[in-house]
Order: sequence, then structure tokens, then C-alpha cells
Amino acid sequence: MNDELKNKSGKVKVMYVRSDDDSDKRTENPRTGKGAGRSGPSRTEGGRRPARDSRDGKSRDSKPRGGDRFRDRDNSRDSGPRDDNPWRTVSRAPGAVVADKPDHGGISGKSFVDPEVIRRQRAEETRVYGENACQALFLSRPDCIVRAWFIQSVTPRFKEALRWMAANRKAYHVVDEAELEKASGTEHHGGVCFLIKKRNGTSVKQWVSEAAAEDCVLALEDVGNPHNLGAIMRSCAHFGVKGVVVQDAAVLESGAAIRTAEGGAEHVQPITADSFIDALDQFRKAGYAIVTTSSHTGTPLFKATMPKKMVLVLGQERDGLSDAALESSDLSVAINGTGNVESLNVSVATGVLLAEWWRQNKG
Repeated sequence: MNDELKNKSGKVKVMYVRSDDDSDKRTENPRTGKGAGRSGPSRTEGGRRPARDSRDGKSRDSKPRGGDRFRDRDNSRDSGPRDDNPWRTVSRAPGAVVADKPDHGGISGKSFVDPEVIRRQRAEETRVYGENACQALFLSRPDCIVRAWFIQSVTPRFKEALRWMAANRKAYHVVDEAELEKASGTEHHGGVCFLIKKRNGTSVKQWVSEAAAEDCVLALEDVGNPHNLGAIMRSCAHFGVKGVVVQDAAVLESGAAIRTAEGGAEHVQPITADSFIDALDQFRKAGYAIVTTSSHTGTPLFKATMPKKMVLVLGQERDGLSDAALESSDLSVAINGTGNVESLNVSVATGVLLAEWWRQNKG
């Protein structure tokens, strides 16, 4: 072998020569984009390869020229970002105002919720708490339940409610005492709280069209204390009084009132009208007797005959009934006692009056 093909160490140099005919047969790697054949002319086409430096074997033309390099960079900047690139990055100056993005109904991003819709929903909903109250509510009108919270210790007694809520895609949460106190707004939650849709009041016309021959309706003028309302509804449920006339049906749906009623609220239906006095007039035209109470001038209760079909009217303890309500009365009764106190609590007086009506007409 010729010595010219040997290096100083005596090892044989092996040189591989690519044919010019093969230079155009190289294909581009589809993954890396490399490996494509040279675009320049081959020797067979009369082209000339760049000369190589005799010392390092590199092409004298392989060194990048600074002018070309910076010129290429400027050209790439002038071309700008490609609009069809979904992953492009857009820079914004500090404090720049970004245009509102279109709402896609919650499919992507956060959808816009009208605050008025939220206010209306909150006005239509209320929170009910207390174990007996929530159990009775679930048995009578489960469809009104929107959401529920429980502590772990009461869940075994709400198995049916939990199973029903899971089947009907109603959200419920098992939380600790502190979380339940926040959800219900009170420490007297009894281990459970329901968020429910409020009931709408029944009209007088609808009520009288479905009433039985013996029917006692309670009418409350300006009675707003929720604990009194809860005790009144409990007495109504005990003595079979199903309708309560109120100026606003929502007063019977407060959490404190329903909890105090201990399930009695589910047996009572609110009745509403344009005005309290108009409701009394409509009942009178339908054949009901209007019975009011008085601490001084009324007929003693246990000597009075309680009508089979009547509206029992009560007012707040401090001012009592209005003059208009007293003038509409067909019968005024008084609960006699020692006289040591001026009157009974309105919820206690309701229980005594309804007990006497029950004794005379149902007992």
C-alpha cells in the first residue's frame, strides 16, 4: 500500500467517496427536516465544489459571513409572526387593554352571568335547617331542594334523601360544624341545611274553590317574628288548619320559622291577596265568618260558638289588629284569664283558639 495513504501513526486512512450521481437521491427526513439533497449543481452539470483549505479540510466558503447572518435575522423579523400558527406568543405592553373575549356559553373559559339573574335566584331561594324540618320537607316536596349540607353524624338518618339527591343530580356536601354554620347562617342548624326554592302563595279564589264544608283559615296581620310564625304553623298542623293568610308568602319560608315548626310548615299553605283586608272580604263572600280577638270586649272564648267555616284573624302583640280588620269582624272573642298579664303571646293565643275550634267542630 502506498505510504501516502498512511498517517504518521502508521494507520491506514480510509476515505469514502460519494458519487455525484447519488447526491440528488438523498431524501428529506420527515421528522427533522434534514437530509435533503443539495440544491446546487452537481459536477455532472458543470458545477464546481467549494475549495477546501489544505490545513483543516474545511471549505473556505463555509465560514458564515456576518453581514448575511444579520441580514437574515432582520428579514425574519420583518416577516412577522405567522397568523396561522395556533401556538404563537403575543406580547402586550404593561397596562394594555385587552378586548373582551366572546362568551361561548361556558364551553371554553368563564361564561358571563348576569348579576340581575343572580339576585332574582337568591330572592327565590331560602335556607332551611333542623333535622325534623328537613326530613318533613324532603318527604313532602323534594323537588324544591337545590343543594344540601350535612355533618357526618346525621347522614345515616338521611339515607333516602342522599340516595334521591344523587339519582336526581342534586349537589350535597358532607362538611364539619364550622362549614355548616357558614352555610346555614346559624349555629342552631341541627346538623343539616337545605337550600330550597320558595313556595308561591295560593290565591283566595283557588283556596275557596277547593275548601271542605268545615274549614278554618288563619289570617295573620303584621306578624313577622319567625319564631312566633314557626310555633303558629306547628299549632296549625296539630289542629288541622291548612291555610294561613299572610301579606308575603316568604315569611313562612324563613329558616328559623320552619325549624321552629318542627315539620309543621309542610302541612300549611300560604294564602296571599292584593291586600289583607281584600282577602278577608273575599272569604266573607265565599261564606266564611270572620272571627277576631280582643283582650277586653270580646265574647269569652269558652262561651262562644266557633263557626264551622271561619277565618281566625290575629295581629301582632304590641298594637293588635288594625281598625279595618276589627271592623270586618263577624265575631270577636277573648281568652279569659287572671289578668296578671295583658295578653298572651300570639303563638300561644293561636294554639288556645284553634284548640277550642277543634273541640267544637272536630272533637
